[in-house]
Amino acid sequence: MKKVIIDCDPGVDDALALILAFHSPELDVKAVTGVSGNVPLETVFGNIQKVLSLIQPQQRPWIAKGGERPLMGDPVYACSVHGEDGLGGAKIQTREGEEWWRIFPGRADELILETARQYPGEMTLIALAPLTNLALGLQKDPQGMGQLKEVVIMGGAVRTTGNITPYAEFNIFVDPLAAQMVFASGLPITLVPLDVTHQVYLSPRIIEERVRPIHNSFSKFVVEATGYDSAGSQFRAGSKVFHLHDPLAVSVAIDPNLVSPERLSVTVETQPGEFSGRTLEVAGEKVSDRRKMEVCLGVNSEDVLELFLSRLGA
Repeated sequence: MKKVIIDCDPGVDDALALILAFHSPELDVKAVTGVSGNVPLETVFGNIQKVLSLIQPQQRPWIAKGGERPLMGDPVYACSVHGEDGLGGAKIQTREGEEWWRIFPGRADELILETARQYPGEMTLIALAPLTNLALGLQKDPQGMGQLKEVVIMGGAVRTTGNITPYAEFNIFVDPLAAQMVFASGLPITLVPLDVTHQVYLSPRIIEERVRPIHNSFSKFVVEATGYDSAGSQFRAGSKVFHLHDPLAVSVAIDPNLVSPERLSVTVETQPGEFSGRTLEVAGEKVSDRRKMEVCLGVNSEDVLELFLSRLGA
């Protein structure tokens, strides 16, 4: 089993990624940390607890709050995509006094560092949100962050267009300075950008033929959280598909063979303006190998989808 920390900002696809992670015997989720992103931090932290109440993991993970704003600039949210509650209005029944987690007494970056040092060379950090918590960890203890075995990041748009501006992907756009710090850190990074996440999605046919027939609390959550409307055969805001951005990053942690990476150096535009948050390849022989990362540019979308659907019924 691969020991993992999941840093997230639930968010509908974050919630689906958590379900996939906890339903996968390949992963041992030691901690879940939250950061301001899709919704404000307090909502993020509440949503982590709601999703864990849905999953009811046998081994209760540590959870912690992290950055409530980016390193530079004001917070940016995606409530128009995920709903004001972050979970698309999906209802999760919870029982008072029943907790499926352990609250860490410190901040998220402290939990990441403590776990990395507790399991040196063993921990995989799956980052599904703005990279504020990772940057805070690097500022505090770069050697401790260096104890991580690998970092799988959902973020960026390397050879495709963005999803919040024509040039930038949401997670990188929210805190570009944090992203640049992480990209330049020399950590062993696998980047899962929009180039591949836009190739993995739920469609009305998949919902009707594959998700609904599972007929459990998880399949019900998928339908409700994505805002699927059977009458109109569409998802929230009239979308014809629902992209599995964050579940793909978890899938890569489960099975790296699901994607085809290239070893590239990537930088982030940190200056405010039209191109803020843009991820750019840095070419040339002078680029240090330490600054390079595995960038996923191809994906076996059918196998990823089968993995996700099979674990919904777990």
